[in-house]
Amino acid sequence: MRDFLLIFAAVMEDTTQYFDKYEENLQREILKMCSSLGMLDGELLASEDIDFKWKEWAPEYIAVALPEVNNYPDFAIACAGYAGMAAAHWWDEDWGRHHSAEFDSLLGPRGFDDMDEHIVQKILGLTLDSVEAKQIMNILLCCAQKASTFIRHEQIEHQTVKAFHIFARTVKVMFRTGAALELKRLGYKFQKVDLNRQLPS
Repeated sequence: MRDFLLIFAAVMEDTTQYFDKYEENLQREILKMCSSLGMLDGELLASEDIDFKWKEWAPEYIAVALPEVNNYPDFAIACAGYAGMAAAHWWDEDWGRHHSAEFDSLLGPRGFDDMDEHIVQKILGLTLDSVEAKQIMNILLCCAQKASTFIRHEQIEHQTVKAFHIFARTVKVMFRTGAALELKRLGYKFQKVDLNRQLPS
């Protein structure tokens, strides 16, 4: 029994490392692409508050997005980016008021089907035909298409546990990318702090 448990633990560790590596590679490539298009500056702007919101929303997001993967894979992936933008926008606007927002608040009149338009219009406050809205839609579509290519390269059998985990890691990357894009749009940037610099007395 002990040998079985050791083998099981080793297999689980290898599996976790595989998914971690996939997520890391996908995030790096999407960050590189966003930066090359001038939408990010080579850094993934982030906040623990926003990341924690994804942990809260992820089960509900995956439940509604996963059934759409076969027919609308790019849309099912891209909407996680819109969710990240919404979380980042609320974080900047008034996190005390918005931190408890439910996942349903991201959905449009048609539910998941127009989640993207709902977030752009009602949360980001942009008109769909504005330059900024079109930039956002274009970059998130590009990110989703790159993510779809990454998934195909893994050659994973559909409707398996492995496929589920790959999708979950993919939309996590998209959420964090969307959050970074919105933080950048709102004017946030990384600033190096010299910890050795003496403070004024």
